[in-house]
Order: sequence, then C-alpha cells, then structure tokens
Amino acid sequence: MLGSLPNVINTSTLVSSSEQQEASSESFKTYTHKGKKFKVYLPKSYHILKSYPLMVMLHGCTQNADDFAIGTQMNELADEKEFIVVYPQQSSNSNMNKCWNWFEPLHQIRGFGEPAIIAGIVKKVQNMHFIQKNKVFIAGLSAGGAMSIVMGVTYPELFAGIGVSAGIEYQAALNVFNAYSVMASKGPSPVKQGRIAYQQMGKRAKPLPLIVFHGNADSTVNVANADQVVHQWITTNNLAYNGRIDGWIQDSPVKTREEKILFGRDYTTYRYESSKGELAIDKYIINGMGHAWSGGNSAGSYTDPKGPNASRIMWDFFMSQKV
Repeated sequence: MLGSLPNVINTSTLVSSSEQQEASSESFKTYTHKGKKFKVYLPKSYHILKSYPLMVMLHGCTQNADDFAIGTQMNELADEKEFIVVYPQQSSNSNMNKCWNWFEPLHQIRGFGEPAIIAGIVKKVQNMHFIQKNKVFIAGLSAGGAMSIVMGVTYPELFAGIGVSAGIEYQAALNVFNAYSVMASKGPSPVKQGRIAYQQMGKRAKPLPLIVFHGNADSTVNVANADQVVHQWITTNNLAYNGRIDGWIQDSPVKTREEKILFGRDYTTYRYESSKGELAIDKYIINGMGHAWSGGNSAGSYTDPKGPNASRIMWDFFMSQKV
C-alpha cells in the first residue's frame, strides 16, 4: 500500500513466464504517457469502427499491469462483455514498491502529479479508440483502490463509476506516517472527508456510483476503511446532487444480504441507494479474506479465488446504474 513497506508479495502467487507472455499478446500493448507506461487490452471482437466502454484498472503495490490483468481476469471479462481495459502502471522511480502515492498532497489534487497523468492516459486511450465517454469506469486494489477514489474526486467528469478493493477514503492521509495509522485503523470522519472531496470536485461535481470489496481478515488495510469509503461517498454524492449532506442517499443500507459460496467464502452485501433508486453504493464484506482481489486468479498476486467474483460483479453493477 505504501512506498516504505517491505516487499509483502507472496512468491507463491508470482505470475509464470508463460502467462506473462500470454498477457503480452497482440491485443495487449504497451504505451507511454508522461513517463508512465500503460497497457491497453482490446477485446477479441474489437472493430475499429465500433465504440466501446472503458475500464481503467489501477494495480496495487509491487504489482504491474500484467500481474493485475492475470489476477483480476479483467481481460477475459472484456472479451465476454466487449469493453476495452487500460492499466496505468506505476514505476519504481516514483515509488520504491510501485505503489500509487495516494497519501501525498501533490497526488490528491487536480492538474498535478499522478491524477493528472492517469487522466491523461484515459484521454489518450479515448483518442486512440472509439470510447463511449458515458461508460468509462475506474477500479483498483489497495493503493490502486485509494487512487481510484482520488481520480473520482479530481476528475469526476471522466468517470461513470468507481470500484474499490481494500481501499481508503479520499485524503485520509497527508503523509506516509499518517497513512500507516489509517491503514491499521481507519481514517478521519467520512462526513468531513466527503465535504473535502466535494470541494475538490468544484464545478465538475457530480454523483458517482461506487462499489466496494474488502476482506474482514485484511491485516494490511483494516476492514473499517470500507465503511469509511462508503460514507465518504454518501456525503460527497449527496452534496453533488443537492448541496446537502443528507436526504438523497441515506446513511443506512436499504438492503443487507448474506451469501454463501459452495466451497468458497461467505460474504455480506450492503446496498445504499438514492431516493428514486437511480444511483447505488454497494459494499461487499468477505468473511475470512485477507488483502486481496476477491474471486481472482491465483496465478496473479493478492487474489483470493474463494471469494465472490469482484470483476464480474463490479462490471454488472456499473452496467445497472442509471446516473
């Protein structure tokens, strides 16, 4: 999650060379923008004259685009559902463990640092391909999840939904030392952070659907942060909708459901919804899951194949939203 963390990657989940080669096929190419590499995956049905939704995927610490693509299986889902995927890639020059610097003030505002670079990558892909601009989504794991939230706040006009796995609310930390405390426990008041996020959005403010996944056995990012993320966005969305912190999306879930997966992990879903049901915030808490992408492929790092399929659930959630 942070640049000063030791290498916490599980060597048993490192991607094999053959799978790395498979991920580097003709449909999965590498490009560069402002010194940052990014990879673009085109679905098998790709046609130059056809328009496609776009999914932006931000990896976690120690990961790269290939590893994250294999672990989340987002490219396979893109083949099935017909959308384009872009994977911005952090460099070790910017962070020793290749974490997105979500905890540094320079990288929490519009027009500067990593948010500006990631936004530039999105715009570059939009210029390269025929993208449905009302169907651009962003998601990430851990540091990538935290940066996905930053992107939704700093460039809301680019996105139609946010997906977060083991992430942290907007501007919860302002330095690396504060970040450790937040990861171990939780961030500041989500109502306060929701107001700060709304102020950062400025005249571009708009409500955004959100879906959150978190394991209740996560020892890297405390599961309490999932609730912080949800309630920060409830506040931000309410303010973006009508200038009030309440009244549109309620603080309490309208639905709570416990689910079981045969030979897998039990989990609980919480649905928060706007007054007319046009926008939702979903939270998935997975029992016994650690710091991982739920339902992912074990060939990639930080995945838990026993959990619900976060990639598929996330995509279906985005497609169901009416905002």
